[in-house]
Amino acid sequence: MFITPAFAQGAPTGGDMTSLITNIVPFILIFVIMWFLIIRPQQRRVREHQEMIKNVRRGDVVVTSGGIVGKVTRVLEDSTDIEVEIADGVKVKVARSNISEVRTKSEPVKA
Repeated sequence: MFITPAFAQGAPTGGDMTSLITNIVPFILIFVIMWFLIIRPQQRRVREHQEMIKNVRRGDVVVTSGGIVGKVTRVLEDSTDIEVEIADGVKVKVARSNISEVRTKSEPVKA
């Protein structure tokens, strides 16, 4: 007689599976959004960087991750290092992974 309708209703039966699905769907959507906005573009940039490093050849002008600009004087295919001339008569060995940009001979230096 004095029981409110909220107390009179029992727990829903058989709704456990739909409750589980509605709780998991937002996490799946967040993961998909993160995949397309963060993970996939980063993987593409890594592939492009590896391809750029693989195609470095003698005479290319390169920029290292430290900001040093120099001309490639020697490249060994089986080595991880290349030789870069940063000034007249000054040659340094640079790890291929430290190259951040490759500028070819025909491209002018950006100011």
